[in-house]
Amino acid sequence: MRLAGAIFDLDGTIADTFAICFATFRNALAHVSGPALTDAEIQARFGPSEDGMFQRVVPERWQEAFGVYLSEYERHLPLCALFPAISTVLTSLGQRDVPLALVTGKSRPTALMSLKAFGLDGVFDPVETGSPTGVVKAAAIARVVSGWGVAPDEVIYVGDAISDVHAAHEAGVHAVAAAWAPTASLVELRELRPHELFTEVADFHAWLVSQCAD
Repeated sequence: MRLAGAIFDLDGTIADTFAICFATFRNALAHVSGPALTDAEIQARFGPSEDGMFQRVVPERWQEAFGVYLSEYERHLPLCALFPAISTVLTSLGQRDVPLALVTGKSRPTALMSLKAFGLDGVFDPVETGSPTGVVKAAAIARVVSGWGVAPDEVIYVGDAISDVHAAHEAGVHAVAAAWAPTASLVELRELRPHELFTEVADFHAWLVSQCAD
Protein backbone atom coordinates (compact mmCIF):
# COMPACT_ATOMS: atom_id res chain seq x y z
CA MET A 1 0.00 0.00 0.00
CA ARG A 2 1.02 3.62 -0.45
CA LEU A 3 1.31 5.16 3.00
CA ALA A 4 -0.16 8.67 2.84
CA GLY A 5 -0.70 9.16 6.57
CA ALA A 6 -0.47 7.48 9.98
CA ILE A 7 -2.94 8.00 12.82
CA PHE A 8 -2.20 6.71 16.31
CA ASP A 9 -4.17 5.93 19.45
CA LEU A 10 -2.47 6.95 22.71
CA ASP A 11 -3.12 4.72 25.76
CA GLY A 12 -1.73 1.23 25.24
CA THR A 13 -0.38 2.13 21.80
CA ILE A 14 2.14 4.94 22.21
CA ALA A 15 2.63 4.67 25.95
CA ASP A 16 1.89 2.26 28.79
CA THR A 17 -0.52 4.46 30.74
CA PHE A 18 -3.38 2.23 31.80
CA ALA A 19 -2.10 1.63 35.35
CA ILE A 20 -2.18 5.33 36.20
CA CYS A 21 -5.47 5.83 34.34
CA PHE A 22 -7.11 3.25 36.60
CA ALA A 23 -5.41 4.41 39.81
CA THR A 24 -6.15 8.10 39.31
CA PHE A 25 -9.76 7.45 38.29
CA ARG A 26 -10.22 5.38 41.43
CA ASN A 27 -8.59 8.06 43.62
CA ALA A 28 -10.87 10.73 42.15
CA LEU A 29 -13.95 8.63 42.88
CA ALA A 30 -12.80 8.05 46.45
CA HIS A 31 -12.40 11.82 46.88
CA VAL A 32 -16.10 12.35 46.16
CA SER A 33 -17.26 9.23 48.03
CA GLY A 34 -17.98 7.41 44.78
CA PRO A 35 -18.01 3.65 44.24
CA ALA A 36 -14.80 1.64 44.55
CA LEU A 37 -14.32 0.25 41.04
CA THR A 38 -11.87 -2.42 39.94
CA ASP A 39 -9.63 -1.93 36.89
CA ALA A 40 -11.98 -4.13 34.86
CA GLU A 41 -15.02 -2.13 35.96
CA ILE A 42 -13.32 1.12 34.98
CA GLN A 43 -12.23 -0.29 31.62
CA ALA A 44 -15.77 -1.47 30.95
CA ARG A 45 -16.82 2.18 31.11
CA PHE A 46 -14.35 3.27 28.41
CA GLY A 47 -15.92 4.91 25.39
CA PRO A 48 -16.75 8.39 26.61
CA SER A 49 -13.83 10.62 27.59
CA GLU A 50 -12.98 10.69 31.29
CA ASP A 51 -15.30 13.62 32.03
CA GLY A 52 -18.12 11.67 30.42
CA MET A 53 -17.25 8.62 32.50
CA PHE A 54 -17.45 10.67 35.70
CA GLN A 55 -20.78 12.13 34.57
CA ARG A 56 -22.15 8.58 34.43
CA VAL A 57 -20.59 7.25 37.65
CA VAL A 58 -21.00 10.25 39.97
CA PRO A 59 -23.44 12.56 38.14
CA GLU A 60 -23.94 15.02 41.01
CA ARG A 61 -20.21 15.51 41.71
CA TRP A 62 -18.61 14.73 38.38
CA GLN A 63 -16.97 18.13 37.92
CA GLU A 64 -15.25 17.90 41.28
CA ALA A 65 -14.17 14.33 40.55
CA PHE A 66 -12.85 15.27 37.12
CA GLY A 67 -10.84 18.14 38.61
CA VAL A 68 -9.23 15.80 41.11
CA TYR A 69 -8.57 13.29 38.34
CA LEU A 70 -6.73 15.87 36.22
CA SER A 71 -4.46 16.81 39.14
CA GLU A 72 -3.80 13.17 40.02
CA TYR A 73 -3.17 12.21 36.40
CA GLU A 74 -0.62 14.98 35.90
CA ARG A 75 1.13 14.02 39.14
CA HIS A 76 1.37 10.35 38.14
CA LEU A 77 2.43 10.85 34.50
CA PRO A 78 6.19 10.70 35.31
CA LEU A 79 5.63 7.03 36.21
CA CYS A 80 4.74 6.26 32.58
CA ALA A 81 6.94 5.83 29.53
CA LEU A 82 6.66 5.41 25.80
CA PHE A 83 6.79 1.84 24.57
CA PRO A 84 10.31 0.94 23.42
CA ALA A 85 11.00 1.98 19.80
CA ILE A 86 7.88 4.16 19.49
CA SER A 87 10.08 7.26 19.29
CA THR A 88 12.01 5.59 16.48
CA VAL A 89 8.77 4.86 14.62
CA LEU A 90 7.55 8.44 14.88
CA THR A 91 10.90 9.90 13.91
CA SER A 92 11.18 7.55 10.95
CA LEU A 93 7.74 8.50 9.65
CA GLY A 94 8.48 12.18 10.11
CA GLN A 95 11.72 11.86 8.16
CA ARG A 96 9.73 10.33 5.32
CA ASP A 97 7.23 13.22 5.39
CA VAL A 98 4.35 10.93 6.38
CA PRO A 99 1.69 13.05 8.13
CA LEU A 100 1.04 12.01 11.73
CA ALA A 101 -2.17 12.48 13.72
CA LEU A 102 -3.49 11.37 17.08
CA VAL A 103 -7.03 10.07 17.63
CA THR A 104 -7.67 9.13 21.24
CA GLY A 105 -10.70 8.62 23.42
CA LYS A 106 -9.03 10.62 26.21
CA SER A 107 -10.22 14.06 27.21
CA ARG A 108 -8.28 16.91 25.63
CA PRO A 109 -6.62 17.99 28.91
CA THR A 110 -5.18 14.53 29.66
CA ALA A 111 -4.19 13.93 26.03
CA LEU A 112 -2.23 17.19 25.89
CA MET A 113 -0.69 16.54 29.32
CA SER A 114 0.46 13.15 28.09
CA LEU A 115 1.99 14.42 24.86
CA LYS A 116 3.88 17.10 26.76
CA ALA A 117 5.16 14.64 29.36
CA PHE A 118 6.36 12.24 26.64
CA GLY A 119 8.09 14.99 24.66
CA LEU A 120 5.66 14.66 21.75
CA ASP A 121 4.38 18.24 21.60
CA GLY A 122 3.90 19.21 17.97
CA VAL A 123 4.48 15.71 16.60
CA PHE A 124 0.82 15.05 15.76
CA ASP A 125 -1.37 17.32 13.67
CA PRO A 126 -4.24 17.21 14.25
CA VAL A 127 -4.87 15.89 17.74
CA GLU A 128 -8.43 14.54 17.97
CA THR A 129 -9.71 13.72 21.45
CA GLY A 130 -12.73 11.96 22.90
CA SER A 131 -16.24 13.13 23.69
CA PRO A 132 -18.20 12.88 26.94
CA THR A 133 -21.14 11.62 24.89
CA GLY A 134 -19.50 8.36 23.81
CA VAL A 135 -17.25 6.76 21.20
CA VAL A 136 -16.36 9.12 18.34
CA LYS A 137 -13.14 7.63 16.98
CA ALA A 138 -14.42 6.62 13.54
CA ALA A 139 -15.72 10.12 12.87
CA ALA A 140 -12.47 11.62 14.16
CA ILE A 141 -10.40 9.38 11.90
CA ALA A 142 -12.57 10.36 8.94
CA ARG A 143 -12.06 14.06 9.74
CA VAL A 144 -8.28 13.61 9.80
CA VAL A 145 -8.25 11.79 6.48
CA SER A 146 -10.51 14.40 4.91
CA GLY A 147 -8.29 17.20 6.20
CA TRP A 148 -5.23 15.56 4.71
CA GLY A 149 -6.99 15.17 1.37
CA VAL A 150 -5.83 11.59 0.88
CA ALA A 151 -7.57 8.30 0.21
CA PRO A 152 -8.68 6.43 3.37
CA ASP A 153 -7.15 3.16 2.15
CA GLU A 154 -3.74 4.88 2.08
CA VAL A 155 -3.92 5.74 5.79
CA ILE A 156 -3.27 3.51 8.82
CA TYR A 157 -4.87 3.76 12.25
CA VAL A 158 -2.75 2.12 14.94
CA GLY A 159 -4.55 1.09 18.12
CA ASP A 160 -4.49 -1.57 20.81
CA ALA A 161 -8.20 -1.99 21.52
CA ILE A 162 -11.00 -3.89 19.84
CA SER A 163 -12.83 -0.58 19.48
CA ASP A 164 -9.81 0.83 17.62
CA VAL A 165 -10.00 -1.87 14.97
CA HIS A 166 -13.75 -1.34 14.64
CA ALA A 167 -13.22 2.42 14.25
CA ALA A 168 -10.56 1.90 11.57
CA HIS A 169 -12.81 -0.44 9.62
CA GLU A 170 -15.74 1.97 9.90
CA ALA A 171 -13.62 4.88 8.68
CA GLY A 172 -12.25 2.82 5.79
CA VAL A 173 -8.60 3.12 6.80
CA HIS A 174 -5.98 0.39 7.17
CA ALA A 175 -6.41 -1.13 10.67
CA VAL A 176 -3.12 -1.89 12.43
CA ALA A 177 -3.56 -3.73 15.72
CA ALA A 178 -0.96 -2.76 18.30
CA ALA A 179 -0.74 -5.89 20.42
CA TRP A 180 2.51 -4.99 22.17
CA ALA A 181 0.87 -3.67 25.36
CA PRO A 182 0.45 -6.18 28.21
CA THR A 183 -3.23 -5.17 28.35
CA ALA A 184 -3.91 -5.97 24.67
CA SER A 185 -6.05 -9.02 23.90
CA LEU A 186 -4.17 -10.79 21.12
CA VAL A 187 -6.86 -13.42 20.47
CA GLU A 188 -9.70 -10.91 20.28
CA LEU A 189 -7.70 -8.54 18.06
CA ARG A 190 -6.89 -11.38 15.63
CA GLU A 191 -10.56 -12.36 15.45
CA LEU A 192 -11.40 -8.89 14.11
CA ARG A 193 -9.09 -9.45 11.12
CA PRO A 194 -7.14 -6.19 11.19
CA HIS A 195 -5.10 -5.48 8.08
CA GLU A 196 -1.94 -5.94 10.15
CA LEU A 197 -1.19 -7.08 13.70
CA PHE A 198 2.10 -6.67 15.57
CA THR A 199 3.20 -7.87 18.98
CA GLU A 200 6.50 -5.96 18.83
CA VAL A 201 7.03 -2.31 17.95
CA ALA A 202 10.24 -3.23 16.12
CA ASP A 203 8.30 -5.47 13.73
CA PHE A 204 5.79 -2.68 13.15
CA HIS A 205 8.66 -0.31 12.36
CA ALA A 206 10.17 -2.74 9.87
CA TRP A 207 6.80 -3.09 8.14
CA LEU A 208 6.42 0.69 7.96
CA VAL A 209 9.85 1.07 6.38
CA SER A 210 8.90 -1.51 3.76
CA GLN A 211 5.65 0.31 2.99
CA CYS A 212 7.40 3.66 2.62
CA ALA A 213 9.92 2.07 0.28
CA ASP A 214 7.24 0.77 -2.08
